Amino acid sequence: MNTTVRQAAATAPAVAESHRHRSPLRRSRWAGLAFVAVPLIVYAAVMLIPIGTSFWYSFWKWDGHTQATWVGFSNYLAFVTDPILTSTLGHVLVLVFFFALLPIALGLISAALITRRQLPGMAVFRFIYFLPQVLTTVVVALVFKRLYGPDGPLNQALRAIGLDSWTRSWLGDFDWALPALGMIGTWGGFGFCMVLFISGVSAIPSELYEAARVDGAGPVREFFSVTLPGLRGQLAVALTLTVTSALRTFDLVWITTHGGPGTATLTPAVALYKAAFQNPQVGLAAAIGIVMAVLCLLIAIAIGRIAERD
Repeated sequence: MNTTVRQAAATAPAVAESHRHRSPLRRSRWAGLAFVAVPLIVYAAVMLIPIGTSFWYSFWKWDGHTQATWVGFSNYLAFVTDPILTSTLGHVLVLVFFFALLPIALGLISAALITRRQLPGMAVFRFIYFLPQVLTTVVVALVFKRLYGPDGPLNQALRAIGLDSWTRSWLGDFDWALPALGMIGTWGGFGFCMVLFISGVSAIPSELYEAARVDGAGPVREFFSVTLPGLRGQLAVALTLTVTSALRTFDLVWITTHGGPGTATLTPAVALYKAAFQNPQVGLAAAIGIVMAVLCLLIAIAIGRIAERD
């Protein structure tokens, strides 16, 4: 009995000391959870709940006012079978070339040329090229709408050099409206890609370039052997942002062409807007939004996985 009492008395200080150590740790954990809970609640309120609601709406036929009717996956089937809606995916592929592939290619070439030799005044050129990122899409769309107009500066320049047959209403032409919009995306994304790649090149160790030159590498081989592998992370960022931007294009198209002429420049985002507000089909609009969100997520994951490979 006495032995048990003595053992309990001996362990009591250790237990008390353990509780004293645990108490601040427990308080810090609760404080951390409290700090995390606030942004999680806000994120759930503005993102997760609306996404879940849209997903639920996508299974209904509803005009936003009358009684909704359960249709299951019919809205999703309509998106992949309706000729007009499926054509928007083809338009997006064209825009991906202009919004993503072309700006990235031009940005890589420009970054390689600029960083190879330091020239005076390059900071000014970088600012000029990056200027489209500062301007809002509405301003850019209005400027190019005037530029592409029948009596706009582009057609006036063509007439001045004797190319009258090349003049046209660029945004009103069924064949040229989509490429004309794509060139706006190229102009807007080129500066961003170039500045991003220049910052990436500056982080590549100069010893790698010196070793390549010792091995007899010329500018082209140096670019493919040193510069391009060193920009893997920047390429992943540029691809993710520009491709998803092409998939989500709305304001530029809506301000310039409203998806016309006809459906020549219709994109999924514009089709979603028209389905939701002009000819109310809330369920179809929700289905389009869910499909495009999933596509953007899958593309971002795929690019990230490819960029992480050795």
